Amino acid sequence: MRKLALSDEILMSIEKPARYIGGEYNSVMKDKDEIDIRFCMCFPDVYEIGMSHLGIQILYDMFNKREDTWCERVYSPWPDLDLVMRENNIPLFALESQDNIKDFDFLGITLQYEMCYTNILQILDLSQIPIKSENRKKGDPIIIGGGPCAYNPEPIADFFDIFYIGEGETVYDQLLDLYKEYKNSDMKRRDFLIKASNIPGLYVPCLYDVCYNNDGTIADFGPKYSNVPDRIVKQVVRNMSQVTYPEKPIVPFMKVTQDRVVLEIMRGCIRGCRFCQAGMIYRPTRPKDVNLLKQYAQNMLDNSGQEEITFSSLSSSDYGDLAELTDCLIEKMNSEHVNISLPSLRIDAFSLDVMSKIQDVKKNSLTFAPEAGTQRLRNVINKGLTKEDILNGSLQAFKGGWNKVKLYFMMGLPTETYEDIEGIADLSEEITELYFDNIPKEQREGRVMVTASASYFVPKPFTPFQWAPMIEPEEFVKRAYHVKDKFREEKNHKSLKFQYHEADITILEGLLARGDRKLCDVIYDVYSSGQIFDAWTEYFNKENWDNALNKHNIDVGFYTYRERSTDEILPWDFIDIGVSKSFLVREWELAKQEQTTPNCRQKCSACGAAKFKGGVCFEAKN
Repeated sequence: MRKLALSDEILMSIEKPARYIGGEYNSVMKDKDEIDIRFCMCFPDVYEIGMSHLGIQILYDMFNKREDTWCERVYSPWPDLDLVMRENNIPLFALESQDNIKDFDFLGITLQYEMCYTNILQILDLSQIPIKSENRKKGDPIIIGGGPCAYNPEPIADFFDIFYIGEGETVYDQLLDLYKEYKNSDMKRRDFLIKASNIPGLYVPCLYDVCYNNDGTIADFGPKYSNVPDRIVKQVVRNMSQVTYPEKPIVPFMKVTQDRVVLEIMRGCIRGCRFCQAGMIYRPTRPKDVNLLKQYAQNMLDNSGQEEITFSSLSSSDYGDLAELTDCLIEKMNSEHVNISLPSLRIDAFSLDVMSKIQDVKKNSLTFAPEAGTQRLRNVINKGLTKEDILNGSLQAFKGGWNKVKLYFMMGLPTETYEDIEGIADLSEEITELYFDNIPKEQREGRVMVTASASYFVPKPFTPFQWAPMIEPEEFVKRAYHVKDKFREEKNHKSLKFQYHEADITILEGLLARGDRKLCDVIYDVYSSGQIFDAWTEYFNKENWDNALNKHNIDVGFYTYRERSTDEILPWDFIDIGVSKSFLVREWELAKQEQTTPNCRQKCSACGAAKFKGGVCFEAKN
């Protein structure tokens, strides 16, 4: 029987002790004496968030299918337990075995969003693992990071031994086999890392040097040794129907953020929105076989007892067999009382028909993402959505029985004017007028409500907007108040609601998204001041960040408010995601000219992703 790492007394004194006890249904237990490699997957946020992350579930299933490997999990202890662990010198532990993380061979950390960076240091510190890679020796775990933020790993380069660039199903076997050779020999840690750097997709930051110009821009970036590659090529699964998928998902004891079965139907997106990092780094679009998905859905529901299933993709409406798949699941829903959630749908007649079938009892609010208030600005960002699309979709929704609509926008987009942001209020008003003009009073159920939310635009690496400046926070707040006043002036203002994101956290997100290695010391000092859970408003403290930035003479504006030249060496330029820099430059210029680019199925734009020889790039040839 397992012995828990935390005493009953501690568990009874903290919030939600189920976060830390493990033993969930479908979690994997193995005999430690019969394995060679212990791998711990970490999501550096609270359990409820981390348990909802599909990437960790996929890798957990994949690693545990190896007979020589046992993969376990760890999440960030909430501040109440963090304090208890420090006071009592309790090392951080994995959920399955309850063993100390420092005794594992690998600690794999998912990098999903920038504001979790201080939590990464929390994980390392509580695990009693040296926080900086330069201080680790043979016998310490190999710290490896992957996920969206790994596409600019430089702000956290000092804390990781390896970054995995690309999709995890491709080269991990090579890395684990190399590690067994290292573990059972007198090979030095540095020699292991040099060999690991020659596995495609693996970036070892300690093997590279960066030099700066007097103005703070990068003068040169390259490997220290001749036997280390100068570019890292993203790893891609060519055929999504031939890779592992977790058919026995772990069932938590408590409610988590996404408390349902997740069915990944495809990767990538054909749309080419110029602000969207995921749409670029996950190219090309690769769907899964519909019959395989039907079997996965059946198996996951049977093996978990879950009562809801949702799709995972960047744009579910672009999945070619969506009608067949949804019809199958709707039939299953009717016979087995399974709920279906369909995110990422474009609001069109087909989508509304599907949603009317699965929401026939309760009509929840529908979500649109116009992103910009005017057609001019939607063309700039290549949204591929017209005002007519939005209004027609809203009208069909109202006629189908919905009376609540949520609209998502960004403010601070390149070339944005006050006329563009006033369009947020005008579009919201037009949607309410559609309702009043077309839905007879006797058919109305409750008040129509249109809620518009505006986020603060952050330019991300590997997008056409990676060279664009952010607007300053004072200007963002000024624009937000202007839009709020505009909403109050609308005729149907009682049916309208406007809300916007906090500026201070978003500026730091922008800093970390496009920063370089100079930020490693800043993050370390912020963590040393006692700060964790920056993504949570109640724990975010801007003063700690300001103090650390001032101490290291970091000018936030240099990284955030400055438009960058397309000739400048960017901190992530050594990574090859397939999408070429020349394509991104071309898209940046087209954006300034307010010109759109067709989606990948309408016309190939020669972005470069065809080098991976799979997916949408080759559909016409199959």
